[in-house]
Amino acid sequence: MSTVPQRIKQFNSTRLPTYTALKYQIMAEDPFRFFRGTCHLFYEDLSQVPGFPPSPITWISGDLHLENFGTYKGDNRLIYFDLNDFDEGLLAPATWEVVRMMTSIFTGCESIGINKKEIRQIADLFLRIYTSHLAIGKPRYLEAETANGIVRTFLDRICLRKQKELVRQRTEEGKNGRLQLRIDHLRFFPIDKTLRKDLLTHINQWMQQVPLLKGRYVAIDACFRVAGTGSLGVRRYGCLVRNTKDPKKHLLIDMKEAQPSALLPWVGVPQPSWASEAGRVVAIQQRMQNINPALLSTTLFQGLPYVIKEMQPTADKIDFLTVKDRYKDIACVVEDMAFLTASAQLRSAGRQGAAVPDALIDLGKDPNWKAPLLDYALRYARQVKKDYQDFFAAYKAGFFS
Repeated sequence: MSTVPQRIKQFNSTRLPTYTALKYQIMAEDPFRFFRGTCHLFYEDLSQVPGFPPSPITWISGDLHLENFGTYKGDNRLIYFDLNDFDEGLLAPATWEVVRMMTSIFTGCESIGINKKEIRQIADLFLRIYTSHLAIGKPRYLEAETANGIVRTFLDRICLRKQKELVRQRTEEGKNGRLQLRIDHLRFFPIDKTLRKDLLTHINQWMQQVPLLKGRYVAIDACFRVAGTGSLGVRRYGCLVRNTKDPKKHLLIDMKEAQPSALLPWVGVPQPSWASEAGRVVAIQQRMQNINPALLSTTLFQGLPYVIKEMQPTADKIDFLTVKDRYKDIACVVEDMAFLTASAQLRSAGRQGAAVPDALIDLGKDPNWKAPLLDYALRYARQVKKDYQDFFAAYKAGFFS
């Protein structure tokens, strides 16, 4: 069998080399960053576990972890906190989503220095809240008016932020006096003139199909965008568009290439036929989230499928490092994440091969699968640390150069 570094290198072999190198650099920071960048390893290993507790087939986001929850502006212009990454989404056993989240709790909390006793309590809490809401059988949602604790504070702060503040942070005045994207070689990177011209033309054509934007906005700048960990190395662009009637108003557009789900070779569940990978991502996001991000749609650029939406700041996620010594605050966030996970599965139940809500309700009431799942998540978190050490040694030795 191939080594961990070989498996990682093979999986990423079709991605853009420059940005894949950046992905490896970020993965080398700590075991949790490594875990976020190796979804494919997790599910390949899980698919080979004998006797893993069976569960109903449902829609899953595919890469659920502590940092794949966040705030975003919905298409109704209100702010929501929910699951927010569906690149790996597909039909799979419901517990596959849960066990990845549980493993992220063990791995992520240890990476920021939370003691093992509290980590176990946090993991137990997530599973208890998830199953109790699943057993109720009614999806819920979270917004500023219904949130508690630091999530409420977080959402209140985001609600006060204006779109122009985000634009101001990501732009600067160019030599011609016009606003342009700020190339900081951290979030935004330059692209060649031909690609930039083609992107602007494409965005302008796409906006003519969007009633909210048609005849009101024009694309004025574009660059390569870096965000997240697992998706680094795929093509992703940021675009700046200007209101034609009020030149002081701008929007930022995110355009991300959609590739096949990393779970697909391992899940063993028949999947629907999609028009494109972007169509898969958007369809699953639309059925799992209560309210979708503004401008969420698909597009085809230079023969490749992309998910396109209004850009959301990468900072709009809970920073667990700032609350690592406040167990009650962490517990409150984890409770929210648990009921949102259950709600997303219930909301999408019965669609295109997914189990009906009654099957998920029965899963929530069944106590027999919880202990084996917790034990596996704890064992696999130890495996993540070992795999990270193997990766880090190979990274330092130049294997990924």
